[in-house]
Amino acid sequence: MIRLHHCPQTRSMRSLWLLHELGVDFELQVYPFDKTLREEPYRSLNPTGRVPTLEIDGVVLTESGAIAQYLCESFPEAGLGRSLRDADYAQWLNWVHFAETISQHCAALTQQHVALYEDWMRSPTIMQLEARRLAKTLATVEQGLADRYLLSAFSAADIGAGQAVYMAQHFVPLDPFPKVSAWFARLQARPAFQRALPGDLSAMGGNLVSGAGLRGGAAPGCASPGIFLNRRSWDR
Repeated sequence: MIRLHHCPQTRSMRSLWLLHELGVDFELQVYPFDKTLREEPYRSLNPTGRVPTLEIDGVVLTESGAIAQYLCESFPEAGLGRSLRDADYAQWLNWVHFAETISQHCAALTQQHVALYEDWMRSPTIMQLEARRLAKTLATVEQGLADRYLLSAFSAADIGAGQAVYMAQHFVPLDPFPKVSAWFARLQARPAFQRALPGDLSAMGGNLVSGAGLRGGAAPGCASPGIFLNRRSWDR
């Protein structure tokens, strides 16, 4: 049994996307991004009160990079992972985890723009610094893209980094990074990416089980992509 605990507009999107790319059967439990994640029964699965959490055959994983590795090793026939025998294993592993380098700056900016809802709580200095740091991570991806994908073919490395760029675009423009823009457009066109986007829960696929009272539609408490974008903080 595979069950993913998910909230739209979070890192768990990369786990959902990967599950769709793998084409495996799984259950999907969707939550609002609120105190529900810090309460029982979810807290017993993930004491930090965050997503993703993946249950798979009695194993519980709570880190998106670890989830990616575990799933790819569990389903090697999909060709989305790499093994130690592969020449590009080190590159694959590094990109899978580089997604978190991008995401940490997105998380800091989300806190500034969204979680701190009063103007006096926010720091323009931190916003500018984090936006510039985020832009540097995109420059790293730009430099690493030698062809259509991060490696010789599409893999979980593209899923991890691609989902992080999906969030990053709400804070910094992709225009200065033409390779990233073209690569991300290819990723957006993938059916599995589309199914992992926020919106109608039935479109997310999997066997949808009850998630904090949700029955359909967008998950309450999970912000819409458009409210994040503040390009001025990057341009300053």
